[in-house]
Amino acid sequence: MTHLLKATVASALLLASSIGLAEENYTLRLAQTWGPNSPVLGETVQHMADMAETMSDGRLQIRIDPSNKHKAPFGIFDLVRNGQYDMGHTASYYYKGTIPNAMYFTTIPFGLIAPEMYAWFYHGEGMELMQKVYEPYGMLSFPGGNTGNQMGGWFREEINSLEDLKGLKMRTPGFAGEVMSELGVAVTNLPPGELYTALERGTVDAVEWVGPALDFQMGFHQIAKYYYSGWQEPGAEVQFLINKKTWEELPKDLQEILRVAMRTAAYDMYIQSTHQSGVAWDRMKEDYPDVTHKVFPPEVIDALRSTTNRLLAEAAENDPLAKEIIESQRDYLKQVRQWTNISDKAYLNSVAED
Repeated sequence: MTHLLKATVASALLLASSIGLAEENYTLRLAQTWGPNSPVLGETVQHMADMAETMSDGRLQIRIDPSNKHKAPFGIFDLVRNGQYDMGHTASYYYKGTIPNAMYFTTIPFGLIAPEMYAWFYHGEGMELMQKVYEPYGMLSFPGGNTGNQMGGWFREEINSLEDLKGLKMRTPGFAGEVMSELGVAVTNLPPGELYTALERGTVDAVEWVGPALDFQMGFHQIAKYYYSGWQEPGAEVQFLINKKTWEELPKDLQEILRVAMRTAAYDMYIQSTHQSGVAWDRMKEDYPDVTHKVFPPEVIDALRSTTNRLLAEAAENDPLAKEIIESQRDYLKQVRQWTNISDKAYLNSVAED
């Protein structure tokens, strides 16, 4: 073997060795709020993991633990923060007791609808402000999928006035729960797996979950017959949480692959939610004709809106960062809603059929 050939072979071995080091495999553990085989929400997480593995040629794998495995459906924030898990999939408003400013990144009552919310995240100040909230806790947060406009809930009894809300026992989370509480509702927040039993046993009188895509398989319509349109979550965004140390240990190319996989899975969840809600509502009307769709009376909507505005003003007055987030969303809404009104809203109004 010539000296030149020996040198070439040696260089090739060194290059192969360096490539091998660069292509180290990574396995991340993800805890989700949702139970095993959860439609839409759980499928979104699996879709994200599959894309990350495919795009990385197997170098990045994500092991998913549902809530029945880690036993902490509302503990994802702490599991990721403490490093017990590398990632999480949950909703930020579940942690308003620990990190109050996080809840605004799920949704605000009477606020941005899903396309507007995504526009705020990626072209407004949303991502920057969200990271400002999570940075002190050693975490990153990314949009994790939108359900679209959520329904206002399943009620055993019809709501005809504000008086009907007083003493009502209802499951509804986040900022909406605070608003309802101000109007006399006895608010509770239960994990998804406990909702049907609570409604069936009368532990709660009403349940707000998501919309037909997820509500139908939960069976709420078998107990409560009044299905109200929403006000509280006009564009509800769940989230991917990542431990910052885990993120920084990933090579740059795997960071980008993970970022793209999360963003794509989030968008696909919004599409899937829209599709499956349409299918589920059509089937519900056919198979359960006694289910009645309702909207809250103007008196109730006005009280919900004024209470929301008052509580937001109080939050902004007491916390500079809350003020920054609330004003950012409000200012963005003023701008983008003008377009929504002359496009989607005007179209739906002009073609509406009786």
